[in-house]
Amino acid sequence: MEPISGSARRRAHVRAAGYWTATAAVAAELAVGGVWDIARIPYVRDLVTHLGYPPYFLVLLGTWKVLGAIALLVPRRALIKEWAYAGAFYTYTGAVVSHLATGYAVGEVRVLTVLAALTALSWALRPPGRRAGRLAVR
Repeated sequence: MEPISGSARRRAHVRAAGYWTATAAVAAELAVGGVWDIARIPYVRDLVTHLGYPPYFLVLLGTWKVLGAIALLVPRRALIKEWAYAGAFYTYTGAVVSHLATGYAVGEVRVLTVLAALTALSWALRPPGRRAGRLAVR
């Protein structure tokens, strides 16, 4: 076994820092946004209603956001993490499309796009222990 070079060690540290930074940002937004959705705070309720979604949708979406935040942060459970990444990515890209389609709060599109990109970055940089193995197909 070859010793790890200094540059390889630095790359590993940069990769880990990038992973945890992106993951913390996404998990924090999912957790806070999920709690706001479940509580149906007026700002969020008005936004979702204006986008054309029913108010009860907030409780469903908020619950999944909170569960997704937890899934991204707990150790192991790689397959559940894959679902959480997919759900977060669909949530952010769906919100971008909803905002663009209705012309409502278009300024938020940048933030939503950054969150979608951070979700993809977290997924791409995740360490091997947080990756789902190939599923056996029989």
